[in-house]
Amino acid sequence: MAEHIVLRHRDIPDIDQLEVYLKHGGFETFTDVVKNKSPQEIIDVVKASGLRGRGGAGFPTGLKWSFLGKAKPRYVAVNADESEPGTFKDREIMERNPFQFLEGVAICCYAAEANHAYIYMRGEFWDNATRIEEHIQQLYDRGFLGKGLFGSDVDLDFHVHLGAGAYICGEESALLESLEGKLGMPRLRPPFPTVNGLFSAPTVINNVETLTNVPLIVAQGSDWYRSFGTEKSPGTKVFCLSGNIARPGNYELPLGTPFRELIFEHGGGIPDGKQLKAILPAGASAPILMATDEVLDTKMDYESVPNVGSQLGSASVIIIDDSVDISWVEYKISNFFKHESCGKCTPCREGTYWMLQILERIHEGTATPDDIDLLDSVAQGVQGKCLCALGEFASGAVVAGVERFRSDFDLKVASR
Repeated sequence: MAEHIVLRHRDIPDIDQLEVYLKHGGFETFTDVVKNKSPQEIIDVVKASGLRGRGGAGFPTGLKWSFLGKAKPRYVAVNADESEPGTFKDREIMERNPFQFLEGVAICCYAAEANHAYIYMRGEFWDNATRIEEHIQQLYDRGFLGKGLFGSDVDLDFHVHLGAGAYICGEESALLESLEGKLGMPRLRPPFPTVNGLFSAPTVINNVETLTNVPLIVAQGSDWYRSFGTEKSPGTKVFCLSGNIARPGNYELPLGTPFRELIFEHGGGIPDGKQLKAILPAGASAPILMATDEVLDTKMDYESVPNVGSQLGSASVIIIDDSVDISWVEYKISNFFKHESCGKCTPCREGTYWMLQILERIHEGTATPDDIDLLDSVAQGVQGKCLCALGEFASGAVVAGVERFRSDFDLKVASR
């Protein structure tokens, strides 16, 4: 695509400076929304655009906003935790196109009739958080935040909150617990955050990339946005490409772009003359895929990737070449999830521990052939029994790895 929607800094130099952002129409949409639009009108246009959550779940954004409970006050919580391995899109947006992101947060607050937004950033983003706070102060100084905006009765305040680097706080209810000063552990649902969220009030939770789309959707309309992507997955997506690839980085492309185009046209293919072996389409949190022609020709959207046995998720696409042992990949993934499990529910706490123990034996070459079947059995025993998705991610990765790359596991046992 010739232009970017959320990575506009690649088209407009210095758009991270407020004066430059204003020169290119920045905050004109938010100003018009407050002066001339109703909250329901904004919800309707975002719903009509088909924008889906870019944090991983892909839930329709406008629909989520329409589920807000009637009680007040209401809040907006921004998920800027970005803790999925291989995901680095939100960081680039916040560093290079921060004002479009903040304008999206402001429009979301207006649609939700919320007077406060909490931007929850992972602890490792401390330097970025400082800059975001400076940008927010600039918005107060220019009258885009504060009391009685543009002569209306709309009050709006932004707050930045740093987590402590816990993966689990990317889960929306654990994020809310952390914001409230509690241990970052998922809540039992229902009730859902749109009814009982932050401080027990109705709360909208959206990802950075999701909200950065909003100003241009509201300004240019739902039909314009739907001109990108597919019917059920409209718009663009930032694909984070990493691993054994010639040109790693963030690529903003229309949803529905095939894996093959991302890897070989944009990413430059596999370096050092090696062959593509496997793809992790959503970092650690979705089943690994064999690099077959069917997979490579699969469209990267929320409907097509499940058809080949995985999920698009946050689109953190990790490329694995034929020099890599998949049992080692699964060992690294299990080590990550065991470390990041909050321990609140038994299947996840115990399952991630025992999967790692077995994978360590396989990795060290001390396992028996029965251990591979035991690993698969433990992983399948975890599925469908956890409080949140972390246990599903951990077990799904192992089940797919054993099923699709059994020979890699068998070789580790045979080498004893």
